[in-house]
Amino acid sequence: MKNNNCESCMMPLSKDPGQSRSEQYCSYCFKDGKFTYEGNDVNEFKKGSYAEMIKKGMNPIMAKFYTWMIGFAPRWKK
Repeated sequence: MKNNNCESCMMPLSKDPGQSRSEQYCSYCFKDGKFTYEGNDVNEFKKGSYAEMIKKGMNPIMAKFYTWMIGFAPRWKK
């Protein structure tokens, strides 16, 4: 069964504007065979993701919601 969302940020892979070579991760999270954020602090990852969403012009309320969703991604489950 193919996953339809990035396993790091939960973005639908169908909305990925880049060319990810992974079937699990979007091009924002995974480039050149490695994670773009290599740490393991989900809150730090969320802060960076939120800042990028705002920078790209996303509505702050939607950006907050999508940031909250990151905590449910398989990458961050312990």
